[in-house]
Amino acid sequence: MALIVHKYGGTSMGSTERIKNVAKRVAKWHDAGYQIIVVPSAMSGETNRLIGLAREIMADPDPRELDMLASTGEQVSVALLAMALHAIGKQAVSYAGWQVAIRTDSAFTKARIQSIDEKKVTADLAAGRIVIITGFQGVDSDGNIATLGRGGSDTSAVAVAVAMKAQECLIYTDVDGVYTTDPRVVSEARRLDKVTFEEMLEMASLGSKVLQIRSVEFAGNYKMPTRVLSSLTDPLIPLEEEAVSGTLISFEKEDNMEQAAITGIAFNRDEAKITVLGVPDRPGIAYQILGPIAEANIEVDMIIQNQSVDGRTDFTFTVPRGEFSKSMEVLTQSVKAHIGAASITGDAKVSKVSVVGVGMRSHVGIASQMFRTLSEEGINILMISTSEIKISVLIDEKYMELAVRSLHKAFDLENAA
Repeated sequence: MALIVHKYGGTSMGSTERIKNVAKRVAKWHDAGYQIIVVPSAMSGETNRLIGLAREIMADPDPRELDMLASTGEQVSVALLAMALHAIGKQAVSYAGWQVAIRTDSAFTKARIQSIDEKKVTADLAAGRIVIITGFQGVDSDGNIATLGRGGSDTSAVAVAVAMKAQECLIYTDVDGVYTTDPRVVSEARRLDKVTFEEMLEMASLGSKVLQIRSVEFAGNYKMPTRVLSSLTDPLIPLEEEAVSGTLISFEKEDNMEQAAITGIAFNRDEAKITVLGVPDRPGIAYQILGPIAEANIEVDMIIQNQSVDGRTDFTFTVPRGEFSKSMEVLTQSVKAHIGAASITGDAKVSKVSVVGVGMRSHVGIASQMFRTLSEEGINILMISTSEIKISVLIDEKYMELAVRSLHKAFDLENAA
């Protein structure tokens, strides 16, 4: 009997009516002979409400206590879903992460899964029960509840699917799959039937919000087929239709290598650019600049160091926009005088636009086509970074949507097979 893991996001669990619809959908799959594990998120808005309450008490809550509080949202969801299944005659049992147990490290609010004990869940499945497990959370070696960070229920679902050797992990959301780009920016954006783990990982890291990046990493590392599909369709849609809907994230197939060079256009508004001007061009200068940034727990993305002129160079990098002020403060207080920089400048009104596709491996001229398209629209490129399957550019924020629309059209993504 094949095992399928279902994950439902907060919108899917947003009301008692929607929870009843989830129960009908889960029951349909169970009636078809599948063993089912469900990993739901908290009801839409609940985690934000709980964190808001904590911050009414104190501006900087203790991380352990914040996890204790935030984890309760998922406990409400699993219990209500179990009741909804009982109400339609299904045997179901709900568990918190610590009851399974899903073991994590002790990095509260951003814990990582270390192991999952499958014995209890295996016994329930064998007895014909539907098992419902809280997403977003686990338990550390000291018995403390630890959460995985925002969007962590996706990671929980994939991890459970891997541990239980599921056939597939189905991620039900309020969208019907992964698109060539955000349909709110490009109305002609097209839903993709399939993307590779590599492509989805790049798109998630570059700003696509469909899946949490750690869940894609987990799925790719363990080769767990993962499908993104809508929970807002009729829950009683025929199973054979639902099972092939949405977007499948799976392995790269050789017969796809000669297809479209570009799979999608990703973008991220959450960018800020910082330049440290006139720094000595000597070994270790990059570490002296970025070391204090790393110690402040600030993530760095794109990096460029200019050619040396008279023994000095300029060093430019990007950080999340929300960390811009903190980054400038760190550099001004800890770096500028220490390394002898001439000055530090920054720009928080920039965006990153990227073209992504495994087909880039077998196609030439992608970069030139991208740069020509932007040039024809009068869009200046501030920074460039590349990987084997993506090219990213940093541009002025006001040109971001124009760039996305122009590139989507230039690579004919609305018509690609």
